[in-house]
Amino acid sequence: MRALLMIVICSATLAAQGGPPQVTAQDLLDGLKDPTRWLTNGGEYSGQRHSPLTQVTAENVDQLVAQWTFQTGTLGSFQTTPIVVDGVLYVTGFNNNAWAIDARSGRQIWRYRRELPDDLRLCCSAVNRGFAVLGDRLFMATLDAHLVALDMRTGSPLFDVELADYRLGYSATVAPLVVKDKVIVGIAGAEYGIRGFIDAFDVQTGKRAWRFYTVPGPEEPGGRSWPVGDAYKRGGGSIWVTGTYDPQLNTVFYGTGNPGPDYYSNAREGDNLYTASLVALDADTGQLRWHYQFTPHDVHDWDSTQVPVLADLTMNGQPRKVVMFANRNGFFYTIDRVTGKVIVAKPFVTTTWAREIGADGRPVLLPGHRPDEDGEKTCPDLGGGTNFMSPSYDPATRLFFVTARETCATFFAYDQQFKPGVQYTGGATSRPRDQKNFGALRAIDPVTASMTWEFRYPTTSAAGVLTTASGLVFAGDGDGNVLAFESRTGTNLWHYQLGSAMRSTAGTTYMLDGRQYLLVPSGSALTAFALPQKR
Repeated sequence: MRALLMIVICSATLAAQGGPPQVTAQDLLDGLKDPTRWLTNGGEYSGQRHSPLTQVTAENVDQLVAQWTFQTGTLGSFQTTPIVVDGVLYVTGFNNNAWAIDARSGRQIWRYRRELPDDLRLCCSAVNRGFAVLGDRLFMATLDAHLVALDMRTGSPLFDVELADYRLGYSATVAPLVVKDKVIVGIAGAEYGIRGFIDAFDVQTGKRAWRFYTVPGPEEPGGRSWPVGDAYKRGGGSIWVTGTYDPQLNTVFYGTGNPGPDYYSNAREGDNLYTASLVALDADTGQLRWHYQFTPHDVHDWDSTQVPVLADLTMNGQPRKVVMFANRNGFFYTIDRVTGKVIVAKPFVTTTWAREIGADGRPVLLPGHRPDEDGEKTCPDLGGGTNFMSPSYDPATRLFFVTARETCATFFAYDQQFKPGVQYTGGATSRPRDQKNFGALRAIDPVTASMTWEFRYPTTSAAGVLTTASGLVFAGDGDGNVLAFESRTGTNLWHYQLGSAMRSTAGTTYMLDGRQYLLVPSGSALTAFALPQKR
């Protein structure tokens, strides 16, 4: 077991509470019924990131005042969603630092710091996207491709299991998902030619319960979508955004990453299942129930590692259990989550590579969009129509809110020899210098996949979205502002300059001592807002 360094400060604060809080499997199923808590990455298993709280409204949101700011004192930017349990925030940060923080004051209770090797292989910064929780344990994936369990009261490690060999390019940044007695986590590293997978572990022992490979072997279903030989062994399919769970179907849903190499398609002819896909897995066994591939044979690095948002909608007069998905390839999809069949799909940003999604569920391709050594211009760019930033769904307005990116790029592809532990992309991208890029918060009707309203930002944004039952939408622009909008119209009601843009993160909200707090991570700071206290 690799050496660990853990710093504990003021642990008496939690000890004085009479022991650590206990979070049960039923608590996770109940989601946001207890408004003092935020127990999963999306607030509840559906991934809607919609709070039932109503103290902050369209009429008073402009009175929000910063209550405290927690500074990490470390390099790197937050990409986390804090877990909130009984007045304590549990937060992960850059380089697998983690903290317990007093939710009233912003003061540190304890700190955990992992001792990481010097030779990590990371494509996209040393970030972490958050904890999962069950019982008195917190679970975190690590940059050196481990899963650790920590004691909630002290931050002390309880178990540490290896997912894969980091020296081959494997890493883990995703916030785990706890379902019943298992903690589910995915692996990253597609830019290094890894073979992606999703693992489930026993929450008490750390013993692996099942593994699902996002790239099938030659004799497995989907294996023939890869060339004959060993291309599948370096086929990518990373998992770095947390999935969602339907308890009635006992199914977990995960979006998968790009195939490898990213751009040079001749190295991997075929559809390249199950990359750039949505996979529905049995939560107990990891068996594949169905899949839908958004971008067969992806050559633009359009990971489908976005949040699959679950809802029950009435469509064409019939009740439907759906999963809603704003994809990096520029299309928005409403999919039947029982069968995996597309119900409706339309572009939500400018797309030049495909005209539409056909009746068979496959994109109808337009010519001239396969990268080569000379380069080809395609919209959207590498970053996609959206990316890892969380969307939100408001069941009252029946609107899906997403941070959209309007960008294009020139994509290049070339042959590259695979070497273990070395980046394996087979190409690159560039943006025209005179190109006008912009971002937007867009509200989409999932029944029609049509945009209802938008609020444009002058630059692209990587901020997620939070909605509340009082008709508010909280989002962020690319210039460091957190903003509040009226959910039905998109009217901007409030903004606050954070000093650094939100990246991958979205706001969370909780009740404490009768006050509703809005919690916003940005840069290396965590800021809590609330209405002024009544005198």
